[in-house]
Amino acid sequence: MKGIVLAGGSGTRMQPLTLATSKQLLPVYDKPMIYYPLATLMLAGVRDILVISTPASLPDIQRLFGDGSRLGLSLSYRAQAEPRGIADAYILGASHVEGERSALILGDNFFHGSGFRSLLQRGWEILDGCTLFSYPVTDPERYAVCELDEHGNLVAIEEKPARPLSKNAVTGLYFYDSDVTEIARFLQPSERGELEITDINQTYLKEGRAKVIELGRGFTWLDTGTHQSLLEASEYVRMLENRQGVRVACIEEIALRINLIDADACYRLGAEMSNSEYGKYVMSIAGALA
Repeated sequence: MKGIVLAGGSGTRMQPLTLATSKQLLPVYDKPMIYYPLATLMLAGVRDILVISTPASLPDIQRLFGDGSRLGLSLSYRAQAEPRGIADAYILGASHVEGERSALILGDNFFHGSGFRSLLQRGWEILDGCTLFSYPVTDPERYAVCELDEHGNLVAIEEKPARPLSKNAVTGLYFYDSDVTEIARFLQPSERGELEITDINQTYLKEGRAKVIELGRGFTWLDTGTHQSLLEASEYVRMLENRQGVRVACIEEIALRINLIDADACYRLGAEMSNSEYGKYVMSIAGALA
């Protein structure tokens, strides 16, 4: 399986915060935003990941993660010169995917919930084209929206509809089979000049090969691409971490728990940040699981 984190875009909705840094490097409480989608791909079992970002932001992201080997991952990088839509990730990442199944996640998407790893595994198990993940929202007109029949089967997808068919937003996490790069190759830009991921999803739907997993009660999904949602995500993480004493999207802990690295390697990663509470937590986890 291959993975792609699409961390592009100019971040204009987040200005002036993004005038001097990438949106995906803004803090969501105690860690950069991009930690959260990376953690999701790790939980989904993906080890070989392409990070796509702007030419200006890519060096900083690469400096943050390197080649990923310290986390037991293989990370590569590619520049997106200008925003061309989410589906452009499969144009730029065609050689990375190389005919394999893949997961694409947006760099500003935040997921959390008990049993999330099991749901991700379920997403791979039912994959026969594409697997989408939906979440109920109060403002569905802002998102791609999916409609399900009485049996939970996906029957329609609309992109930012004026009159939504449902309140089930399609989140920024997508699982695809090996056909996705070929589908993306023949896409035409939409009226706003972008290659739309919804067009890919609708192609699979027309072929009867699109499924959806609903993230209901007990799960949280946030698009942290606005000042308000960034604050909400930070408050959510702060509350959980302070009350439960665990870290959300701690990539070093995840790497240790799913056996990508051993306790000694995890401890060394924490020791490099030993002046921070985050680093101390990583060291304590490594000690407890040694």
